[in-house]
Amino acid sequence: MKMSESSNSARDLSHIDESGKARMVDVGSKDVTERVASAGCEIHMQQSTLDLIRSGGFDKGDVLGVARLAGVMAGKKTSDLIPLCHPLALNQITIDFGDVETGIGLTVTSTARTSGKTGVEMEALTAASLAALTIYDMCKAVDRAMRITDIRLLSKSGGKSGDYVAE
Repeated sequence: MKMSESSNSARDLSHIDESGKARMVDVGSKDVTERVASAGCEIHMQQSTLDLIRSGGFDKGDVLGVARLAGVMAGKKTSDLIPLCHPLALNQITIDFGDVETGIGLTVTSTARTSGKTGVEMEALTAASLAALTIYDMCKAVDRAMRITDIRLLSKSGGKSGDYVAE
């Protein structure tokens, strides 16, 4: 893969070694710090689907309860799903739901916490993504046009690179 001059060089990518090969980052010399990351996404749907979710009208059960559990489980399994992620001892993962600002649907927000040598951004992103996918799975029989959008890191704190808050 050749990188253009306007993009980052391979040296700037922590998971690429000097010869351009993928590698797991060595975090052995890093300090253990408190690390927190939040991620979110939206799932857009028909009003009738949202009404069914809120009323508990699905035969498969409590959609948001199941999605919350799926998100937590996914966050705990991140290193099994993303090849170069470190396995982390997580202190907590939370999944929260809200209403989208534009249109009809739900926001999914996950927060992951650990005391460790590497961040929990990928755990938060994985948790939010799988919670949204679980909502889709449980509701697809009534609304195949649902859209999962805007998966992104919302904030992170801890570690050498400092804090980040999305605009």
